[in-house]
Amino acid sequence: DKEAAENVRIAGPLVALWLVLFCLPLFLWTPDPAGRGLPAMAAVREGLIVLARTLRALPQHGQLARFLLARMIFTDGINTLFAFGGIYAAGTFGMSVPEVITFGLVLNATAGAGAFAFGWIDDKIGAKPTILIGLFFIVAIGVPLLLVQTTLWFWILGSALGIFFGPVQSASRSMMARMTPPGMESEMFGLFALSGKATAFIGPWLVGLVALSYGSQRLALATVIPFLVIGGLLLLTVREPDKPERFTS
Repeated sequence: DKEAAENVRIAGPLVALWLVLFCLPLFLWTPDPAGRGLPAMAAVREGLIVLARTLRALPQHGQLARFLLARMIFTDGINTLFAFGGIYAAGTFGMSVPEVITFGLVLNATAGAGAFAFGWIDDKIGAKPTILIGLFFIVAIGVPLLLVQTTLWFWILGSALGIFFGPVQSASRSMMARMTPPGMESEMFGLFALSGKATAFIGPWLVGLVALSYGSQRLALATVIPFLVIGGLLLLTVREPDKPERFTS
């Protein structure tokens, strides 16, 4: 029933089905260490103690802390672009809901292709240069994307932009794996996940504030650019460790 927007709302159940389907191999065939049988409250208490210990230890790993900060900043910009890309397409270029959905599919497809292609580049030159290349091209393509006036150029530049989203995200995980101290993988990757969400409200808040103040979606979305630039500049100061043998063998 299009009148009730069921053709759009069906996307939610389809995504849920997709998630369940591709989680099944993890749930069914991935080995899992035996639990210690702690009561729920004891497990929560121990988790909080480990979290506090990890946060106290983070200053001892200055390069890793700086990387997490840089990643937090540029990821906020990238997530904001993803969140508002469809709104920008509809509001500025008058794209219909099916066109916006198609654009989102194309963006995800090019991001996946970019992540696959740049995996080879990551192996050759390292994760840090790969992230910096991705951020550079996101800015270089994003600026004219905010200036173009035709839907055709929006499609062309938007599709090209997606190519560099995937490499930034995948190379960030690769770099995190190389920088994480042995035995602290769970704690540090927990902080890695948190660094992508702790300030996730700032980018959308700025976009909304500028859009309400100036009535321009182009100007509002331009607030994302400083996140990418500042995050990239901070990443320049991070020293990437040599790749362990398991990455080069």
